[in-house]
Amino acid sequence: MQKKIEEIKQKALELISEANSPEKIQETRVKFLGKKGELTALLKSMKDVDPAMRPQIGAWVNQARAQIEKQMELAGEEMKAKMLKQRLAAETIDVTLPGKAPKQGHLHPNEIALREVERIFIGLGYEVVSGPEVEYDEYNFEKLNIPKGHPARDEQDTFYINSNIVLRTQTSSVQARIMEQGKLPIRIISPGRVFRSDAVDATHSPSFHQIEGLLIDEKSSFSDLKGTLEVFAKELFGENTKTKFRPHHFPFTEPSAEMDVSCFKCGGKGCRFCKGEGWIEILGCGMVHPHVLEMCGLDPEKYSGFACGVGLERIALLKYEIDDMRLLYENDMRFLEQF
Repeated sequence: MQKKIEEIKQKALELISEANSPEKIQETRVKFLGKKGELTALLKSMKDVDPAMRPQIGAWVNQARAQIEKQMELAGEEMKAKMLKQRLAAETIDVTLPGKAPKQGHLHPNEIALREVERIFIGLGYEVVSGPEVEYDEYNFEKLNIPKGHPARDEQDTFYINSNIVLRTQTSSVQARIMEQGKLPIRIISPGRVFRSDAVDATHSPSFHQIEGLLIDEKSSFSDLKGTLEVFAKELFGENTKTKFRPHHFPFTEPSAEMDVSCFKCGGKGCRFCKGEGWIEILGCGMVHPHVLEMCGLDPEKYSGFACGVGLERIALLKYEIDDMRLLYENDMRFLEQF
């Protein structure tokens, strides 16, 4: 029995010395010391051994087990040290090499255009305000002179949370909230995201951004509106930019107009950019409807004002000569890095 135990021990020690990975050592442990290992099997067969010899045989088995475990521990430590040395050699860092500079980000073209518009209006004495994107029907439609059943609601068919709450279709809802506060005079712009159920194409998206402007004061007139927007256009597109106003209809303004600017590519002569017309439509505007003033708690006999609204994406598309609105949202670095 002693000879058999010695043979098993030597065989285990030989396999340990030949092992070249922790997995091989573990395999050897299972082979000899596991539940079905060779040494374990000897201990289980002790019931067939003469009772007088059992203590001696048990001592030989335990001694062999102790030697095997000790050798495994030493081999494991040597292997870990060797692997660490190899890893350190392979992953050596040359501190003399220049470091990798982090990639510098920059503003999105929408944000560049927005900051430019804000700069212009702040210079004219306006304040930048914001409001909720999830809005009450009352502020998004009712207080803007768009009651239930009005045709303008069809043009702005949008996303309802319930019958009284909607994803806002225009940032004009912020104007209604500010007028309702009654702190006059009012000079604000309200940029923000809006939602309409438009199909996605080169010029439309179900989610886009608007910038609405509002002035409420005593004795304000349409000439004030024209002068303000003319300054805005010249600041944004160049000193030689001309403006043209065309009659239009908006439920919340009366009179209402669409404003065009002379093409800043051809100077109004006609080119591909302005489709040969020499003019580019840029925004809608008008004098705030007296009924809107009344619904917001202001006296239309004492106060008057004007409002204007422009799509932020439209400014970015025109200013940077981008021909597809979808490029602004595809996160293609080849496109964005141009700005």
